[in-house]
Amino acid sequence: MKVAVMGAGAVGCYYGGMLGRAGHDVVLIARPQHVQAIRSDGLHMETRTFDERIRVAASTGAGAVRDASLVLFSVKSTDTESAGAQIRSYLGRDALVLCLQNGVDNADRLRTVLPPHQVAAAVVYVATEMAGPGHVKHHGRGELVIEPSSASHAVAQAFIAAGVPTEISDNVRGALWTKLVINCAYNAVSAIAQRPYGEAVQADGVKGVMRDVVDECLAVARAEGVQLPGDVHAAVFGIAESMPSQYSSTAQDLARGKRSEIDYLNGFIVRRGEALGIATPANRVLWTLVRLLERKLQT
Repeated sequence: MKVAVMGAGAVGCYYGGMLGRAGHDVVLIARPQHVQAIRSDGLHMETRTFDERIRVAASTGAGAVRDASLVLFSVKSTDTESAGAQIRSYLGRDALVLCLQNGVDNADRLRTVLPPHQVAAAVVYVATEMAGPGHVKHHGRGELVIEPSSASHAVAQAFIAAGVPTEISDNVRGALWTKLVINCAYNAVSAIAQRPYGEAVQADGVKGVMRDVVDECLAVARAEGVQLPGDVHAAVFGIAESMPSQYSSTAQDLARGKRSEIDYLNGFIVRRGEALGIATPANRVLWTLVRLLERKLQT
C-alpha cells in the first residue's frame, strides 16, 4: 500500500512510521528540517518496544500524495481547509483520507474541500512527541478508532498487521467527543504549567478544575445530541495514569513558541456553549489563559 502522511508531526510520523516499518511504501510530508533528517538517516522511531531508524520517503510538497491509496491527514486544526486544498488536485479517485486530528469537526471541514466520500474520521489515542528533526518519541498507547467507509476494513487490517490496535466504529462521533473532553481537561492545564499529565493533576485544585471542565463539556455534548460511550470522568482521570510522562500537544506548541489548537478544544466548547445557551466558565478561563500565553510568546 502506498501511504502519504500530510502533516508529518509526532502523530503522523508515528503512524506513518509503523506502516513503513511493516513494509508499506510511505512518504512523510513535513517541514524542511524533518525532511532533511529523514532523507539522510531515516525516521528515528523511539517507542516503548523498539528503537529503530525506518527507511521512508520524505517531501515538503503536497504533490507527494499522488498515487497514494491512503493519506494520513494530521495537520493542525488551524490548517485543515488550506492543507486539504493543497492535496486536492493530486488525490487519487479511490484514495482514502483518514483524519488523525484533534477536535471533533475536522473531517466535516475537510469534506468541504475534498470529495466527501473519500474522507473518514479517526480517533487517535497515542502519546508522542517530536524529540528532534526526524525523531519521534512514543510515550504510550497507540490505538485508532476509524469511521466506516469503503476502504476502512482494508486500512484497519493494515494497521493491525503493523502493530497498531485498530477498530471500526459506528459511533466515531461519540469517541471523538470523548477525546475532545480529555483534551479540554488536560491540554491547557499541561500547557499553562508546562508539566506532564501525571504531575499536573497532583497540584492543589487541578482535579476540581478538570471536573468542572468535563461537566461543562458533557452538558454541551448532551445539547448537541452526542452519545458518549462509557464513563467519561473515569476515562479522563485514567489518562494521568496511562500517560503520566506525556506533555499535551498544546504544551509542546507553547514550548516551541507556536500557535496551538486551543481554539478547537476549550475554545470550541466555549463557542458551542454560547450558541446553545450553556455556561462554560472553566473552559473559558483555560482557553483565555492559553491564548494570553500564545500572544506573550509570539511578541
